[in-house]
Amino acid sequence: MKQKSNQILMLLQAWLIDILKNIMFSSELRKKFLIFFAQRNHTIVASSSLLPNDATVLFTTAGMQQFKDYYVDKVSPFGPRVASIQKCFRTSDIEEVGDNRHLTFLEMLGNFSFGDYFKKEAISWAFEFLTKELRLPLSRIWITVFKGEKGIPEDKESRQIWLSLGIPEERIRVSGFEDNFWGPTGKEGPCGPTTEIHIDLRGKACEKGKDCQPNCSCERFIEVWNLVFNEYYKNEKGEFTLLNKKGVDTGMGLERLAMVVQNKNSVFETDIFHSLIEKVRSSAKNQENLERNSRIVVDHLRGIAFIAAEDILPSNVGQGYILRRLIRRVLRYLNLLNLSREIVLVLFKEISRFYSSYYPEISQKEAQVIEVFEKEASRFEKNLQKGLIHFNKLISEKRVISGREAFRLYDTFGFPLEMTLELAKEKGIKVEVADFYKAFKEHQTISRAGAHRKFGGVGIDQIKNEEERIKATKLHSATHLLQAALRAILGNQIRQEGSDITPERLRFDFNYPRPLTKEELATVENLVNEKIKEDLEVKREEMTYEEAINSGALAFFKEKYPPKVSVYSMGNFKTKPPLIFSKEICAGPHVQRTSEIGKFKILKQESLGTGLRRLKATVF
Repeated sequence: MKQKSNQILMLLQAWLIDILKNIMFSSELRKKFLIFFAQRNHTIVASSSLLPNDATVLFTTAGMQQFKDYYVDKVSPFGPRVASIQKCFRTSDIEEVGDNRHLTFLEMLGNFSFGDYFKKEAISWAFEFLTKELRLPLSRIWITVFKGEKGIPEDKESRQIWLSLGIPEERIRVSGFEDNFWGPTGKEGPCGPTTEIHIDLRGKACEKGKDCQPNCSCERFIEVWNLVFNEYYKNEKGEFTLLNKKGVDTGMGLERLAMVVQNKNSVFETDIFHSLIEKVRSSAKNQENLERNSRIVVDHLRGIAFIAAEDILPSNVGQGYILRRLIRRVLRYLNLLNLSREIVLVLFKEISRFYSSYYPEISQKEAQVIEVFEKEASRFEKNLQKGLIHFNKLISEKRVISGREAFRLYDTFGFPLEMTLELAKEKGIKVEVADFYKAFKEHQTISRAGAHRKFGGVGIDQIKNEEERIKATKLHSATHLLQAALRAILGNQIRQEGSDITPERLRFDFNYPRPLTKEELATVENLVNEKIKEDLEVKREEMTYEEAINSGALAFFKEKYPPKVSVYSMGNFKTKPPLIFSKEICAGPHVQRTSEIGKFKILKQESLGTGLRRLKATVF
């Protein structure tokens, strides 16, 4: 009997080994993709930051964003052919997470051509990679091409290329701008028609019959690869002009590709998520809606890890707001699953382990990520239960939540509007969204009352007294030195989160997870005074916003900058190369030399909540 059991065990082990040999894990997919395009003379370029140079978008959402300028007028330093695996984050999909295929953070495999190859090569290589390298059956591949709209002609060339590769005519569909025209990222930039590769997951039509085709709501198909042919430039007015050089920009989500290759029904069943999902499911005490809720938790924690590793901290604006929103959503779904916060530590460590080979910053900043989550969670959990009690009381009394009540949930209990809307949707309750924004705007107006004399609010030209104007100008220049000193001493993760200047003092808000020690404050103050004594020249240059960012100038990313900006640099310009201490995009005005500022003194530091500090200082 024992011998028979051992034989069965050996057979099972052999079967498992055979299965594992045939599974193409995500690590192998990454490797195969990069090798394939390296062999076709593409330069392999590392992923850029999740924080783009383009101030019109919050995060990097596509692989082409770091190459955007090379489609227009700049020459690529990497050559005309490039391939990459890009970290991406898409805020538009936060509410969709929980189904089989939507994610917030994702990895985008892409190959790019800047005025080199075009449709024939891009389509042929994509077809070869999927059918030869990954061995996907031709019978599962469906294609969509651009049908022509708004004065832009039908993409007949792509259609003919696909036909020549053996795709039957009945599996090539046409669509308009909504599905088969991509870009630009931001308000303007290169864009063009696309051809998309869809994989048939079931091989069987839904009740729509012949109308069951790519993009059908039945989820029979999944889009895995989008090939964009950048032929046009779209300006801020929405006008299209032809580009001087044609380009290729492709994007294929690693998670969706793994789902297809590993024959899974969901991205969350792939090797990328499997371990995380199992840890949540095995620990959850409440099994109701287990699948959806566990997916939301692991997706959001992965997104949190990558955003927090970029030194973003939770806040009420911009990227910090998205991070705060994700953390608070995680806490809510942990609550629904009846899971303690202890599971988060386990999951972050698993995420860190999984990505350590590809994105070492995730493991290097693991402790920082955990600290960011814990501080925000501790702050919010105190209000979560109170807010839920208040919400439940509201809906027990009425079927509509007014804008002012929704704003109170936001202002008093820290509920983002999205959380209130999600809770209301689950209960079949309506929220008066327009009135929420009206209440929010009224709150902002009240908060800004009395700020008319503040330099940060209306500009130095509003200060009529000449002596006060001179003092405010000195304080303005001192603010630039202060930010540079903080970055030099505390690290380049320091970012300006707010600034306000009166003729009496400056106020500078910045991200940092703890109070500065007396020694750190003294060191910052001394460094600013040292640069004042060095009598650095203050130099103004005018350039495009992109040129400014690429030159190393700092920007206050809450602001929308015009195409042409002023850049103020403070340094020694007689050396070769110049020794620059501070460089920022700024409207001015400033002193001509730092010695004009006088003596700099830090008056006070304050906390603005989790991860935000404020310094007040003066000059004399």
